[in-house]
Amino acid sequence: MHTALRAFLIDTDTASDDAVALIMALRASGVDVKAITIVNGNVPVGQGARNATFTAELCRRQDVPIHLGAAAPLKRDAFTATYFHGEDGLGDIGCAPARFEPNPTPAVDAILEHVRGSNGDLELVTLGPLTNIALAIRGDAAAMRQVRRCVVMGGAPCCVGNVTPAAEYNVWCDPEAASIVFRSGMKLEMVGWHLSRGQYALDVNEIDFIRNRIATPLAKFAMDCNGTAALAFQRQTGQRGIALPDPVAMAVALDPSIVAAASSHCVEVETASELTRGMTVVDQLDLELGGAQRGLWPADSGKVRIVWELDAARWKEMLYRALR
Repeated sequence: MHTALRAFLIDTDTASDDAVALIMALRASGVDVKAITIVNGNVPVGQGARNATFTAELCRRQDVPIHLGAAAPLKRDAFTATYFHGEDGLGDIGCAPARFEPNPTPAVDAILEHVRGSNGDLELVTLGPLTNIALAIRGDAAAMRQVRRCVVMGGAPCCVGNVTPAAEYNVWCDPEAASIVFRSGMKLEMVGWHLSRGQYALDVNEIDFIRNRIATPLAKFAMDCNGTAALAFQRQTGQRGIALPDPVAMAVALDPSIVAAASSHCVEVETASELTRGMTVVDQLDLELGGAQRGLWPADSGKVRIVWELDAARWKEMLYRALR
């Protein structure tokens, strides 16, 4: 008897780390990537779609439809991260798809179509700002709450940001959209930026292992397209290596057992303050202790499962397998 494939939909602003996350999903056994939807973020949507197309071609997965989504945040001006990922989002190493034909169905329509047709089995992985997902919730909130799980690369539950001291880039770009998603009642799992620093980043020896020992075209592409990001990461944090927040989130989506510590909390997103715009404010006291609900916010607030720690060795082994 054949085991049914897990249905994934990936929403992304495809730049260098997003591309590696797409490789992991497109090459994963037991997973059927139904669609890739593109949102403005690291790069404009058209460039993000070209980058996703190029990555899918590298994986020989031109069968996966790619849909163009929101070209700007709900209320804010667009702010790209080309300063971090390069002008084309892939480290400016000369990547271009053999052909570029996005699916004519808009991303939000495609998301809702797949959600409604999934009988509650669709798993959603978000790698960019949450604009497309917020628009889908506005379109049919009840349907979106039927998503089996939604793994969000975003936020900074420890309050160490990467675009401001208080905020992680994806949430900061469109905090209004993030607030809608975090308040939606969807089954959210938050994989914050803290899981791409320290032991979770690739160090120089691991980069060398991928480039020169695994040494496949996919492995070389994964390291080369992150070259600009590696320099930006070192300038930002002082750490030498490659931070891969989106592949970390994809690893959690593909294999939840790599999570070493997680807990569910009320989370609110700051939208009014310019100082703390996009901050993910976590009520860490709202744990069920001794059968009693404790915390600083109402007990009926929606909960988000926050991933605090991972098995770093296992996440990196998942990456190595995908690139071999």
